[in-house]
Amino acid sequence: MTRYWQPGTTIEWVYEGSGQHAELPNVRPMTVVRDDADGLVAWLAPGTPLLKPVLVDGRETRYAGPVRMFTEDRVLKLDVWRGTGILKASPSGKPWSVWYFWSDDGTFRGWYVNLEREHVRDLAARRTSTADHVLDLWINPDRSTEWKDEDELEGAVTAGKFTPAEAERIVADAHAAIRDVEVWVAPFCEDWQAWVPPASWRVPTAPTTHQPALIAEELHS
Repeated sequence: MTRYWQPGTTIEWVYEGSGQHAELPNVRPMTVVRDDADGLVAWLAPGTPLLKPVLVDGRETRYAGPVRMFTEDRVLKLDVWRGTGILKASPSGKPWSVWYFWSDDGTFRGWYVNLEREHVRDLAARRTSTADHVLDLWINPDRSTEWKDEDELEGAVTAGKFTPAEAERIVADAHAAIRDVEVWVAPFCEDWQAWVPPASWRVPTAPTTHQPALIAEELHS
């Protein structure tokens, strides 16, 4: 029998590293909102401690440019999620997740479609793992669509992270996600933009499954 996580369970939402960076994942502790046959919905709370790959000088990888961001040396950084929280929905069988963003005043800003590999769960370890596919979409509240990071996908091909055929498939996945927006299927139609986290939920603790090579900032600084 398939098992699912109960609401309120703390899990790790992991973006695996690849190639020369295979041992440097992006690890985000999150709280399960809903988990069933339709997919996983989880909450990334403001102030959550997380691990992420950065350049050796501590800067975000994208500062290296759209090609070198995939080839430059990296280290892990223990950091904190800043800004408003994000609700993430990973629909079953889809190579993307849908992120819900709000402004500081609680106004819903829009949906971010993060193209990624379909998730693989480790129920015992309370971990769901995927791999980022670089290309993203932004869906405005009026349902208009903006493409994001197309230059980085091209850079990923140049750097050898993806083959041209793999990049074409990722673009095709983006078009499939847009079709889901056009027909307004789950999770878009589920009104998660009105959701608020229970007041009793606490911010998760720092990931313990990986030891960062660099702690560039103190937690809660």
